[in-house]
Amino acid sequence: MACLNDHRVTFRGKEYVPLMVGGMGTNISSAEMVLAVEKLGGIAHLSDAMLMDVADRVCGTKYIPTKTMQYAKMRGSADKKDMHFDLAQLEEATKKYIGGVMEKATGKGLVFLNVMEKLTMNDPMGSLKVRLNAAMDAGIQGITLSAGLHLASFKLMSENPRFREVLLGFVVSSVRALNLILKRTASLERLPDYIVVEGPKAGGHLGFGEDWAEHNLEDIVREVKAFLKEKALDIPVFAAGGVFTGGDATRMIEEVGADGVQVATRFVITQECGMPAAGKYAYLNAVEEDIEVNHLSPTGYLMRMLKNTPAKKMVVPPNCEPYGFLLNQGMCPYLKQWNQKLAGATAEEMGPAMCCLCTHMKLYNVWTCGATTYRLKETTVKLPNGTWYLPTCEQVYRDYLYSTGDDIMVAQPEA
Repeated sequence: MACLNDHRVTFRGKEYVPLMVGGMGTNISSAEMVLAVEKLGGIAHLSDAMLMDVADRVCGTKYIPTKTMQYAKMRGSADKKDMHFDLAQLEEATKKYIGGVMEKATGKGLVFLNVMEKLTMNDPMGSLKVRLNAAMDAGIQGITLSAGLHLASFKLMSENPRFREVLLGFVVSSVRALNLILKRTASLERLPDYIVVEGPKAGGHLGFGEDWAEHNLEDIVREVKAFLKEKALDIPVFAAGGVFTGGDATRMIEEVGADGVQVATRFVITQECGMPAAGKYAYLNAVEEDIEVNHLSPTGYLMRMLKNTPAKKMVVPPNCEPYGFLLNQGMCPYLKQWNQKLAGATAEEMGPAMCCLCTHMKLYNVWTCGATTYRLKETTVKLPNGTWYLPTCEQVYRDYLYSTGDDIMVAQPEA
C-alpha cells in the first residue's frame, strides 16, 4: 500500500516529501520544532505573528517594554491612531529572530515563514513591507502569505534582490481568491511557487463565512487544480485542514489530486512545540464536543478553538500600548467594543463578544485547534503518572511519511 514517502514535490530542482508543517503563531511553531523537521529533510513554517514579542522572549531584546513605556500615557485614549511600532525595530527583530534560526538550519529541508496580512500593526502596508523584506534579507527560504488576499505583497517584495529566489506561496480557500491573486501578480511576471488550499477543518482562523460547514477541502482542491490546468499553470497545490494521518495525506494526493499537504494539529503536542504543557494536555484530553467555531477573534474571521479556552473567561482592557498588532487607523474591533461598553452600550448593540487577541495570544490563552484535535489521544499513550506522553517531531513526521491506510504509528517513550 502506498505511503506519503512514495511521493515527491520539486522546488528549484530539488525533491522533497510533499508535507509542509504549518506556521502556528506566537512561537507555537518554535524554532526548535521547525528545525527538528528541517533536519529530517522536511518543510516547516515559522510564524511572524507578534514577532517583536517573540524576539523579546527568545533573543532577550526589549522591543515591547520600550513601546509600552513610550505610549504609557495613551492607556486611557479611545483612539490609538498616534500609536505606532518602530519599523526600524520591527526590521531588526525580524532579522534577528529569523537570521538566528537560519544559522542553525542544516540545508536538508526548507524553512518557511507564515505571514498574515491581518497583522496590520497600525500601518498595514508599511509594516507588511518591512516584515516581508526583512525575512528575505534574513535568509528565509520560503514565505507563505495567509490571513488575507495579499494583493499588494508581491509588489512590496519586488525590489528585493531575493524576490525571485525565495519560494512564495498563498493560502486560499476558493478559486475566486486565487484568480484575484494571479491577476494582481501577473504584472510582475512572477507566479507563486505553490498554493496552499485551506479547507473548513483547519485550526485557528477560517477563510469562510457562516456557511463554513457547507464546504469541503476535497472539492476546493479539485476546483483549484482544474482552474490551474485550464490556465496551463503548473503550480503545486498543498491541501490543508483535517489531514490527520499519513493515509489521509496519501489519499489527498492519489485520489483528490493535490501535490502535497500541509498539517499542524499533530505537531502542536510535540515536545519541541512552543505551546505550554497545559495547552498540550488540553488538546489531548479534548473530545469532539469540546471544539467550536466562534466569533471571538476581532480580525473579522471565524476562529476554531476549544470551548474551554481561557480567553473566553478573561475580559481584559485592550493592551494596545505594548501590543496593538491588530490596530488599523487607530482602532481594532475589540478596542471599539471595549469603548462601546464603557459608553454603556448593551451586549446586543455591541454584537458577538470578542477577546483582546494580542493579549491572550501572548499569554497562550487562546486554544485554537483543528477539527480533528479530539483524535490526538489516538496518536500517543498515557504515562504511569497519568499524564500523556508528548511525542517528538520526528515521531510525528515519520508517522505521516510511512503509515498507510487509516493506521497511526502510536508514539511511545524511548526505552
